[in-house]
Formats: sequence, structure tokens, C-alpha cells
Amino acid sequence: MSRGNTRQRIQDVALELFAEQGYEKTSLREIAERLDVTKAALYYHFKTKEDILDSLFQDLAAKPTTDLIAWAETQPSTLETKLEILRRYSAAITSAAPLFRFMQENQATMRDLKIGDHMKRRIFVLLDLIRDDDAPLVDQVRCSSALFTMHATLFALQHPEVPLEEKSKAALQVAQELVTTAHQGSVEAHRAAAREERKSA
Repeated sequence: MSRGNTRQRIQDVALELFAEQGYEKTSLREIAERLDVTKAALYYHFKTKEDILDSLFQDLAAKPTTDLIAWAETQPSTLETKLEILRRYSAAITSAAPLFRFMQENQATMRDLKIGDHMKRRIFVLLDLIRDDDAPLVDQVRCSSALFTMHATLFALQHPEVPLEEKSKAALQVAQELVTTAHQGSVEAHRAAAREERKSA
């Protein structure tokens, strides 16, 4: 995605400053100074810091995730669908890695802002799409761990020499292995239940 226009430049610079010194300690004046524009010019696009952060969330996280959920809800709940959900979600969070890293490292701030709640609800929807409600508890944990793995790897794997794409690819592989195991566990549980029903019939 091109980040060339003024609105996008404001978003990028604001996110840099939020990451460097924290959301609370960053002012609109500092963002304007980093951009070498007047505060009035900045104010034309965004009235508050939260407006900037909310716009970043909508552009980089909400829309891709909403599109993914809309697609996934029309698909059969097969293993192939679940693995594709993970693949598409991995691509979404990798392309918006600085934002997701900021959100992960500033969870206290996120709790006070509406975007934190919005993102949490989307993650719960994704979780419902990759796990079976009647799955054994251990398999439900595997599914939630799959999503956590993809998020945590963006900031917890501190190997600067390893490119982001490689980290994301490795995290996706682990996530897909977890969901595959969980799905197979659900299938086996259903088969066992069917066998018991036939025995008692």
C-alpha cells in the first residue's frame, strides 16, 4: 500500500513517535514538528491523537480483518478453511506489523481506547471460526494458542537479523500445526461419540 499522501504520512510519523516514546507522551505538536508542518495543517486531517490511532486501526487492521471474517463466515468449517483463515490473518498482521507491535506493547493504553475493544472482539470472532464449540478443552486451547502465536512472534522473538517475513512464516507454520491437531481431535471425538451411539442403539 502506498504511504505517500499527507494523511498517510501523518499516520506513519505518529506511529513512529508512539512506538519511540509512548502514546501518552506524544503530542500533536511533536507529530507536526516531525512532519515539518504546522499544527493547523495537522489539525485539518486529525483533531486528536486518538483520531490518528483510530484511523491507523481502521486502515491497517479493521478493514483487512473484517474482510477476512466476512469471507470466512461464508465457507464450510473444514480444515482447509481454518488454515486459509490463519494464512490470510498472518498476511494482514504482517503487513501492519508496526501497528500490531504497538498495540501489543501498549495494552494498558489500548484498554482505555475504543480500538482495543474493537480488536479484541474481532480476535474472538476469528477464534470462533477456527475452533469447534464442542471440541475437547485441550483442542480449544490449541486454537487460541495459534492466534496468540502469530501475534506474540511479532514482538517477542527478538532476533533482529531474522527478517519479519521469516518470523511470520514460522509463526504461521506453528499456528497451522496447532489448528490441524485441534481439528483432527474434534473429528476423532465426533467419531468416538458416533460409535458410542451405535453401540447403545
